[in-house]
Amino acid sequence: MTTATLSRTDREIQEDVLAELRWDSSVPASDIGVAVKDGVVTLTGTVDTYLKKWRAEEDAHKVSGVIAVANDITVRVSGEHTDTDIAAAAVHALKWDTSVPAEKIQVTVENGWLTLKGEVEWQYQRQEVERAVRRLWGVKGVSNLIVVKPLASPTDLKKKIEDALVRSAAVDAKNITVEVQGSKAILKGKVRSWAERQEAERTAWLAPGITSVDNQISLV
Repeated sequence: MTTATLSRTDREIQEDVLAELRWDSSVPASDIGVAVKDGVVTLTGTVDTYLKKWRAEEDAHKVSGVIAVANDITVRVSGEHTDTDIAAAAVHALKWDTSVPAEKIQVTVENGWLTLKGEVEWQYQRQEVERAVRRLWGVKGVSNLIVVKPLASPTDLKKKIEDALVRSAAVDAKNITVEVQGSKAILKGKVRSWAERQEAERTAWLAPGITSVDNQISLV
């Protein structure tokens, strides 16, 4: 797999990123420029929402051979959206999202840029908070400084992940070992398929307090 990635030319990567942008109907592909040098993609252009800028970046990361993305797309908002308006809309959005502890999140807005701070127990909550605000009108960018703070000890987290792997019908748990260092889960072992490897990683991410997963599982 590594050899195939290294053999891709910048021109091939550029063409595939452009194709991926055109494939995504939520992104104005005609307004976005794509340049590639040594596998690093630079996105330029202008869009009217931060969500479109974010989606373009996600699309670029999907393409084989891309090693990094520099997102220089400018968000040019139409209409009047003051920082106060954006802050109020963000607080409202979080209060209506039952999957996040809105009372634990602090929102700051400066020149359309949202900064999120606070503590949550789960990684998915950190992600959900950002998802809830990135689609708001007037937002030009989001800095997610929310900290995932586990209530369980590393030993407890290890046991939770191991038990979850045993429960999963899609994973052969006996071939996987779990190590937890602080809030980082390390998975090792051998599995039969890429899908099984991904499912083991997804399961580890679901543990409360896990902020990173080092998936060292190899295929048989």
